[in-house]
Parts: sequence; structure tokens; C-alpha cells
Amino acid sequence: MSIAITGSIATDHLMTFPGRIADQLLADRLDHVSLSFLVDTLEIRDGGVAANIAQGLAGLGHRPLLVGAVGADFHAYGQRLAERGVDVSAVHISTTRHTARFLCTTDQDGDQIASFYPGAMTEASAIDLADILHRHGGIDLVHIGADDPAAMLRHTRACRAHGLRFIADPSQQLARLDGEEIRELVDGADHLFTNEYEHGLLLAKTGWTQAEVLMRVGTWVTTLGEKGSRIERATDPTLDVPAVPAATVADPTGVGDAFRAGYLASLTTSQDAVTCARVGSALAALALSSVGTQTYTASPSHLGDLLGGEPA
Repeated sequence: MSIAITGSIATDHLMTFPGRIADQLLADRLDHVSLSFLVDTLEIRDGGVAANIAQGLAGLGHRPLLVGAVGADFHAYGQRLAERGVDVSAVHISTTRHTARFLCTTDQDGDQIASFYPGAMTEASAIDLADILHRHGGIDLVHIGADDPAAMLRHTRACRAHGLRFIADPSQQLARLDGEEIRELVDGADHLFTNEYEHGLLLAKTGWTQAEVLMRVGTWVTTLGEKGSRIERATDPTLDVPAVPAATVADPTGVGDAFRAGYLASLTTSQDAVTCARVGSALAALALSSVGTQTYTASPSHLGDLLGGEPA
């Protein structure tokens, strides 16, 4: 199965704060917060949700087509992705903007404060997904991840117009999108991905009940952190899938992207949803044990070991 991964491509600036962010917030001063954190470490890493998912898929032997917008500073980053097996031929390169930047501070509890500068990502809405799919001989599945909102809507419309299976994964952009936009992104999706907080936010913004969402998507996968994940379908009982424990906890950034890569890799071989979620959880555990979103290494046999011999 050939997969196109659309969404952000960014450079991550990851910092660690040795204290607790929550301890710095004063309950009677939340209407005027002015904080500066002296951090212990700085890691500059390749990132962006689409690139993270694509490199995870490539590590498991797939050749995903990466679709997104970057700046002229992307050359070295793009070369690294290509060397790992990601097809970067559909990436749009801006002549005026830098590649997006993600700046994140993580405290000792794993809580985070982050900022995202979109940069060249604002040009992603100019990407014609239909033309890309035509030039690449067709695609079986399109993952629509966090991106410029207009690009996400355009890609979703292109999938519907051409009868393509698509996965709705609005994640961080749920906070920016309004209810009508979210409803359009979700309706008809083969899969919908959210985390636990996004699950509730999506319901609140769309005005739909959980049952109404499940009438509109094939499978709703909700990641639950250390509790694993939840799989919901309109006609089946809810399934809770336990997490695969990480050997160490180094950096939570990009763990959700690794889960998606593992899930999609298993989905391409027509595995059932529980197996897909277990493989996703195993890849997430590897990502959690590494600093940076693309620094872990994995293979099907490695994941099989983590899963106690289960197929990966």
C-alpha cells in the first residue's frame, strides 16, 4: 500500500527545565503571566509531524511520499530523509520563508510549553494534492496531519473528490480550527486520530456527540499516554489497548507521531486495529527513549521483540 503523509515539516529546538513548570504559575497572577526559564540543555533536531511520521514509516521498510512546504534551508534535512527512504519529491520549497520552527521546553514531569512558527508552512495551501497523486501514479491512503489549515481542508477535499481513503489527524490545529472546519476534516475519514484532550475538544467544537462522530468515521483512535490507546467504531465494542513500556523516558516530543507511524505501517498489511495500535505503541516506546523525534531506530524484528513475538 502506498501512503502520502501531509502536514508540517519543521526544525525542533528542544530544551529541558530542571524544575516543574506548574510551580512557576501563580494562581492569582494567571491574568498576567511573565516567565522566563533557565534551561539546562538545548537539542536542535529534525521534526514536524509529517516528517516524523514519514521517517518512522521509512524505518519500517516503507517509502512514504512526504507532502508539505519548507524553506530553502531544507536541503540538508531533506537529504537525511531521502537517505532513510522517504520520498521528498513532492515537498514544496518556498523562495521567501524559512522552514517552520518548533520551540519546546520540557520540565522534570514531562510537562511542556511550546511555540510553533509556521514559516514556509503557510504556503502549503498552494500544494495541489491531486496533481501530486497523478504524477506519482496514484496513492492508496493519505494521512492528513497538522498543517496550514487551508492546506488541510484542500487535501481533504481532494481525497473526497478522487475517492481516496484518508486519515484525519488535526491534532495541534484543533485549537485554531472552528467547528465547521473540523467537521469537514473529519467527515468520511477512514481513521480519526486524537489524544485524550483532543478527543474532548473535538466533541466540544463540532457539537457532535461521540456516537455522531463514529457515524462519520471508520475508526477513531485515541492515544492515552502511558495508559495506551482506545479504539472506537460505531458497530463494535470499545477496545482499550495497553501501552508498551519504554525502557527509559528521555523525551516525550514526537511520541504521538511515532505511534501513528507504527499504526500506519501495520495498517498497510491489513492487520486488525488492536495489532496496529500495539505496533504503534511499540514504536512510541522507542521514540520516548530517545531525545528528538527522529533519532530512534526500529525494524520489524525489533518491534516484534518488544511485542513478545507479535507481528510488526
